[in-house]
Amino acid sequence: MTNLAEAQKISEIISAAQKIVIVQADNPDVDSLASSLALEAILEDQGKQVLLYCGVDIPSYLHYLPGWGRVVKDMPKSFDASIIIDTSSDSLLEKLGKNGAKSWLASKPVIVIDHHVTDATITFATVICNYPAVATAEIIYELANKLQWPLDKQTNELLAMGILSDSLGLMSQSTSSRSIHIIGELVEAGVNLAELESLRRETLRKDVELIHYKGELLQRVEFYGDNRVAIVSIPWEEIEEYSPHYNPSMLVIDDMRLAKGTDIAIAFKIYKDGKVTAKIRCNYGYGIADKLAEHFGGGGHPMASGFKITDGRSYEDIKSETIDLAIKLLKDIEQEKAHANL
Repeated sequence: MTNLAEAQKISEIISAAQKIVIVQADNPDVDSLASSLALEAILEDQGKQVLLYCGVDIPSYLHYLPGWGRVVKDMPKSFDASIIIDTSSDSLLEKLGKNGAKSWLASKPVIVIDHHVTDATITFATVICNYPAVATAEIIYELANKLQWPLDKQTNELLAMGILSDSLGLMSQSTSSRSIHIIGELVEAGVNLAELESLRRETLRKDVELIHYKGELLQRVEFYGDNRVAIVSIPWEEIEEYSPHYNPSMLVIDDMRLAKGTDIAIAFKIYKDGKVTAKIRCNYGYGIADKLAEHFGGGGHPMASGFKITDGRSYEDIKSETIDLAIKLLKDIEQEKAHANL
């Protein structure tokens, strides 16, 4: 976890700054948003002016997190330091590169706080706080303890939301004993897990139209490698129509993993400009998502990751390469298990 010198460097940057922008990657999720909102509260308690940025609209399924509406898509031009949350990969900050704002970040102190341990790094960062925790919210909690940052009830709730989401309710392969202890400490501090779950479940309720669309997506799921790899493809027309209401990938990716014999589910999105993105989820014992994503320049952790490709390659070529590599990685795991049992 964060060493003392690293924590002190983070503290120095924050102490010297008055206006701080917190940056999420172009694929916000519960952990990134909850961590950003928690940091906002922590820093505002220290008298800082905090701005929240994300290059894309916050998906509707995240609107149960209090404060989501404060996140803006326009990068502020005036700030003293920035904190990049839940990514260490420069490729996931594409929107900043397109509008030229990445150079603004690089000209001021940059703190990166992330739990995805990857070779892809943000080269212009001043300090990178990157450790293999189950969630970025877990790292922020530990950092707050080390730097003696006070946490109020809502901040504790946000950190709990981030940890519970990325750990799949403390049931993911990346969940550690420390992750469980932190949730226990947050409960002792007054967090009501039942209330948080009730808020989350309310956002899972969907319009009838989305239920019908989910059925269409499930009918299009393809299986490869003796059903071990499940694939679904979402074209631009459907992204445009349904994304404002719900992320199409998230409608079906967990159901895809429930198929008998399936170890990995991959949802592709094919955009109008030729960009292809992939969301990857793995079942327990077959955590290859990070290796698969990193092959294509993306990132994540063993059970959940993603990547995007913008080099003009055809979707069919990308899909074929992804399937072949996924099958190979799954076979590698089988071989490792066989050797371990010798």
